[in-house]
Amino acid sequence: MWKYITAAVLGTVLMLQGCAGGVNASATEQKNAITQMRSDVLTELYRQKASARAELQSAPGYATFSNANINVILASFGGGYGVVRDNRSGTDTYMKMGEVGVGLGAGVKDFRLVMVFHTAEAMQRFIEQGWAFGAQADAAAKAGDKGGAVGAEASVDDVTIYQFTEAGLALQATLKGTKFWVDKDLN
Repeated sequence: MWKYITAAVLGTVLMLQGCAGGVNASATEQKNAITQMRSDVLTELYRQKASARAELQSAPGYATFSNANINVILASFGGGYGVVRDNRSGTDTYMKMGEVGVGLGAGVKDFRLVMVFHTAEAMQRFIEQGWAFGAQADAAAKAGDKGGAVGAEASVDDVTIYQFTEAGLALQATLKGTKFWVDKDLN
């Protein structure tokens, strides 16, 4: 079993190194890849929930993240990247994310996350502290437009969170911690 967990951790580390534009991408190329990801994620969100457009436009800010998650028996590992948009100043803060969890599960899942900050304080707290901790239970079996996935919408601490699966095959019920932090190389 530890062999599988070790392989999952190493896979996650390698995956994180290649995020946002490739392993040898410049900071500008990485920012461009993240901006394109944001555009794609928002297009998909608006397609699934048209009212989200007005919600994002009237909010002090929002964040979009791309995340890949690996579940191996009793452990879950994940990582990704994203950007927080301050609607008032027009500035972007580029961030990374990582997560570790325990619980039953198997599979790989590629998902997108949108966070809508309803107060400037909630947005600033997220940028400065970046922690999220919670439970997750879902099922996903999707590749491109084929298959289906159960998405989620939640509101916590002046933040509305939307999650949807891009691709993957996973069945999991985990308790996990997620850490978001500012990407010092891109800001």
